Amino acid sequence: MAKQLDLSEFESRIVLRNMQESDCDRLVEIGLKCFPKMEPWSRDQLLSQLKHFPEGQFCIEIDDELVASATSLIVDFDLYSDWHNWKEISDNGYIRNHDPNGDTLYGIEIMVDPEYRGMKLARRLYQARKDLVRDRNLKSIVIGGRIPGYAKHQDEMTAHEYAENVEDKTLYDPVLTTQLSNGFELKQLIPDYLPSDEDSVGWATYLEWTNVDYRPYKKRAIRPVQVVRIAAVQYQMRTVKDFEEFSAQCAFFVDSASDYKCDFVLFPELITTQLLSFCDTKRPGDAARKLAEFTPQYLEMFSEFAIRYNINIIGGSQFEIEDDTLYNVGYYFGRDGSIGRQRKIHVTPAEWKWWGVAGGNKIEVFDTDCGRIAILICYDIEFPEIARIASQKGARILFVPFNTDERHGYLRVRHCALARCVENHVYVAVAGCVGNLPFVNNADIHYAQSGIFTPADFSFSRDAVAAECNPNIETFVIQDVDIELLRRHRYRGTTQNWNDRRRDLYEIRYVEDGKSKSV
Repeated sequence: MAKQLDLSEFESRIVLRNMQESDCDRLVEIGLKCFPKMEPWSRDQLLSQLKHFPEGQFCIEIDDELVASATSLIVDFDLYSDWHNWKEISDNGYIRNHDPNGDTLYGIEIMVDPEYRGMKLARRLYQARKDLVRDRNLKSIVIGGRIPGYAKHQDEMTAHEYAENVEDKTLYDPVLTTQLSNGFELKQLIPDYLPSDEDSVGWATYLEWTNVDYRPYKKRAIRPVQVVRIAAVQYQMRTVKDFEEFSAQCAFFVDSASDYKCDFVLFPELITTQLLSFCDTKRPGDAARKLAEFTPQYLEMFSEFAIRYNINIIGGSQFEIEDDTLYNVGYYFGRDGSIGRQRKIHVTPAEWKWWGVAGGNKIEVFDTDCGRIAILICYDIEFPEIARIASQKGARILFVPFNTDERHGYLRVRHCALARCVENHVYVAVAGCVGNLPFVNNADIHYAQSGIFTPADFSFSRDAVAAECNPNIETFVIQDVDIELLRRHRYRGTTQNWNDRRRDLYEIRYVEDGKSKSV
């Protein structure tokens, strides 16, 4: 008899934290791997960095192994020439010139273990620097970056021509391309910045990221915001020949959403039914249980994507068997390596008739790096009690993966999603499938219009629709939503549905972990 899958077997643990003295030996080792032709940090330099500015030294661990780092200091940049050298502005790596009262964060170095490159770890480190700059109300981040790809082209172009080719994406540079994609602007080229850097022929780039929230007198002059960027996928169902082809289709959307620096990407319900196009099953009930055999591969795939592309993923849903009972389960894959599950609470008549799916018994809320969220799978959004309980638990974004075969089914999801926004002062993102799967019973035709919805009030989008796809084509939609705006709206909105409930007349009672609770 099948037991519930242990999600910890598919989780990875990724942690961004400040450096510690115990990290020094490993950092020296990473430096040797990253810069084999250059002298790495010494233990004395690393200890000096921790002594003078511990908050500015970051590192990343994956499954308890240190794999990346970023070092920096604060300076009064006006005291330094634009055409500075590395030894001058970094105090030869000891940063004894760190100035807590300065106005600029200077990034000395970022290192990523070559075995862990391609996982967007540099983006996490740059984001940590940006957060530090905002917290300390600094004007900008300035970096002197290497151009390690230039040595191969020095005989055919100047350093300036090389940089221009990288900027317009004619050429790829492993350092400069990453910096430009993280919002840095190329200001100048610096000769003899680090003469020992043979790959860069001594050249470096002078780049800057400007803090648009900077206030000269360090006094808050604007309302706080907490922006979260969401991508909702409108996914084309098509026959596939194997799991790898399905994985490639999913990877395209994750990669695209990551390129736009989304915090979340939402996939539709049961996108995995594509896999039945190459499975030899006669009865729908057997097909659903056959599909559940792919769940370990599905979990491994999306868990890897979340870390590699630095994005939180709601992976639609997939079948899972526990004690011979079939469930439709929505999974949350955090970019920190965590995984959570939400079983579909309300099963449609078709799901029970064709597949024998059973309903779950608990409403989960997931803590993410963007606040609390909940997953309501398709039919669940049509029951206001579920969203009310999730909101009571602190969810501010409800993600709704759905799978509907025609317009009426989609409209039930859409209208109820809009209502849940008004009732609970939350955002709701919905994502569905389009296209056809011939010969796959109960999943052969699809209709969808993925979108992101808001409460209906002056502070939000017209018609309470923040963004919406055109119906029935393969695409995805991206939108920024402000969590702080929701908080203010709950107490200051034109109507205050949450606060104005008549709990003296009615309330929602539910059972969780054997205990009776109410909202």
